Amino acid sequence: MIHPSQALRLIHINLVLLRHGLDEVILATHLFRPIRFLIYLSPWYWFRKDRAAYPVRIRRSLEDLGPIFVKFGQILSTRRDLLPDDLARELAKLQDRVPPFPGNKARTIIEKSYGQPIDELLEAFDENPLASASIAQVHTARLKNGKKVVVKVLRPNIEKTIRRDVDLLYTIAHLAEKYWKEGRRLRPVEVVQEYEKTIFDELDLMREAANASQLRRNFLNSDALYVPEVYWDLTRQNVFVMERISGTPVGDIDALRAQGISMKLLGERGVEIFFTQVFKYNFFHADMHPGNIFVEPDGRYVAVDFGIMGTLTEEDKRYLAENLLAFFNRDYKRVAQLHVQSGWVPKETRVEEFESAIRTVSEPIFEKPLSEISFGHFLLRLFQTARRFDMEVQPQLVLLQKTLLNIEGLGRQLYPQLDLWTTAKPFLERWMSEQIGRRAFIGKLKKNLPEIAEHLPDLPNKLNKIIDEAASGRLELKWKSDELDTLREQLHSNHRNTVTTIAGSAMLMSGSLLLVFGSGGLLPVTLATALGAGLGIGGVLLLLKSWLNAAD
Repeated sequence: MIHPSQALRLIHINLVLLRHGLDEVILATHLFRPIRFLIYLSPWYWFRKDRAAYPVRIRRSLEDLGPIFVKFGQILSTRRDLLPDDLARELAKLQDRVPPFPGNKARTIIEKSYGQPIDELLEAFDENPLASASIAQVHTARLKNGKKVVVKVLRPNIEKTIRRDVDLLYTIAHLAEKYWKEGRRLRPVEVVQEYEKTIFDELDLMREAANASQLRRNFLNSDALYVPEVYWDLTRQNVFVMERISGTPVGDIDALRAQGISMKLLGERGVEIFFTQVFKYNFFHADMHPGNIFVEPDGRYVAVDFGIMGTLTEEDKRYLAENLLAFFNRDYKRVAQLHVQSGWVPKETRVEEFESAIRTVSEPIFEKPLSEISFGHFLLRLFQTARRFDMEVQPQLVLLQKTLLNIEGLGRQLYPQLDLWTTAKPFLERWMSEQIGRRAFIGKLKKNLPEIAEHLPDLPNKLNKIIDEAASGRLELKWKSDELDTLREQLHSNHRNTVTTIAGSAMLMSGSLLLVFGSGGLLPVTLATALGAGLGIGGVLLLLKSWLNAAD
């Protein structure tokens, strides 16, 4: 049931879509198809100007619908396994151009959060915002000890606004699944669920501060990446205070060149940082667009905005590294096997058929020079191919793919000759050797040594108990197998069907005999007829149940 406020919002959305010439989106649905002919009678159809491309119109519509829809479009652009390439590229251009809210309002929010006047905690606070986005805005400030900081403040009533629009997105998604022919394939409800989790995570600035603190610890004293310090005593759920950094925006190529910074070094260093985050620390910045990255004069990167971070399981990391190395060596069968082993595609998938599909996607790409191959787009094509084989959506891999596309695009922008394949391969080979070689064995032994030492004294007693039980014939081996469980259940089912069939046949025969005996005068006719009919009907029902079970 649509709430009246949602109905008004839906009307507003439809008006925005009409203004941008997206009436076909509305009228192409099954719900409105019977009145589609009305479009040819409407004034805007005959007198509208030349329209921009379809993806451009969608981007402009989202921008007009407000910051929450802009954020939704940004996140949707990462699901390139669901979207056409041109639409995904256009949605990636969405920017949070949001008017700031008054600085005195920001001051009020901060003082309410701290429970005291801001002047008692900060030496200075600039009410003119440094930046303004859909969820929060940033102000510059100075601590009592003179250190420069930035203060990130959540927008007032933002949670209520987001909840309203997310609920509306769910309504639209359910309607799309029901009335739009592409709805089920694109799984809009699932996309909205993913968006809901991401955007509500960003509302907790304590979470973002924890992310920043972890990443800073991982790259402490690094020459490649600097992460600003978090001031925990001034950070709350809706206020985040962090060291103010200085640097050149990574997108300002001319300024970077003027400083004499090596573009080749920057490009390769970005790739190194990405793979270090993923494979060494298993914690990567998943929103590394140019607005979140700066460069110091010595060529060191500085990252900000830690609302979206990604992690991988140990199994995912190993399978991903093995997949990438298998691709480097064009071992498509190994790639197919790894997808099945990892559970990314169903275990009943035919490896040979999957291998053929991967080869079809990969071979044309490998015919190009390595420097012209997009690693990120190649990974995207792989995911799209795997989706045809019912590959489950892996949220951690979607974030990884999005980050890889950002890193590669940024690297090629800085240094067009960047060969991400050649840069990444030695890193992956070194990481794999550390995972499966002698060093990996020693490392895992050191890691597990405390647990081994804890259980080692009990080992002789446990071995002695096993030997005694084996000698006395009391040792039992318990083994669980899904196939055996299935076979056992099938045997039980067959047994139950056999008993049901015998019982049904016996009741049917008994009913028939009672009817005969009743007519012969051996029993009262009324009693015999009632018993015979009852047993006969019961027998028929039991036989019918047995046949239905056998059919299943």
